[in-house]
Amino acid sequence: MTYRELLKVQAERLENSGNDNAEYDCAELLGSASGKDCRSNGYRLMLDETADKDVSAQFEALCDRRISGEPLQYILGEWEFCGMKMFVGEGVLIPRQDTETLVEIVLNKYKKQDSIIIDLCAGSGCIGLALEKLMGCKELYAVEKSEAAAKYLKKNAELHSSKLKLVMGDVLETSALDKLPVADLIVCNPPYLTGEDMASLQKEVTFEPETALFGGEDGLDFYRTVTRLWKNKLAEGGMLIYEIGAGQEDEVMQIMVQHGFENVRSRADCCGIMRCVMGTKN
Repeated sequence: MTYRELLKVQAERLENSGNDNAEYDCAELLGSASGKDCRSNGYRLMLDETADKDVSAQFEALCDRRISGEPLQYILGEWEFCGMKMFVGEGVLIPRQDTETLVEIVLNKYKKQDSIIIDLCAGSGCIGLALEKLMGCKELYAVEKSEAAAKYLKKNAELHSSKLKLVMGDVLETSALDKLPVADLIVCNPPYLTGEDMASLQKEVTFEPETALFGGEDGLDFYRTVTRLWKNKLAEGGMLIYEIGAGQEDEVMQIMVQHGFENVRSRADCCGIMRCVMGTKN
């Protein structure tokens, strides 16, 4: 059996399990098993070769994990965010294309390249690291309470030769505040799923840490507390920008206005869904 034939067999298995991206997932998984990037010429040339038994066995095992519902990103151990490789795995939120909207907005709206940036609920560190690479900054801090997530954050910071400083702590408590300087820019992708959202998660999402997903019954717990506490860590004229869930823009904008932020506005992602809310401290 050739690799091409093997791909077809495993893609049918994934399709029968309800996977709508079976061919794409199988290509990525065969690339991982064979050690060849599925976008490379070497991979394409390999497809008509007789499949190696060890590679075939490893490929089948990876497909078994995918059929169980485990996210493709966890199986691969890495994912791309803003053109940058990010290590991911069990215990850390998977970087999503939706979140690239936040980075793009900052790059378009915020021109200060010698900023002090704080990335709250940092997870893999993808937002802060992307801003550091694409915009530049004077100092970069990441706040994360999960040891499991911090493991990947540290690996990603090392991978990208970052000057990021990790502060372990809960953004909902004041203890982390005391460990950080006043910032020019605070970015935050907090947990924002509601209780109703959590009850109807896709199978893949249930593999991700609940603490990175659940934002309280109405999904707004983090916005209320972070806005109140972390305004004190913003310099005059500094900007706070959030990622939000679909339909949350009015509530989050109201929270920011109530806490004295000015020029509060929302921005949509590439699908037209309001994805970010930002405001300025004056």
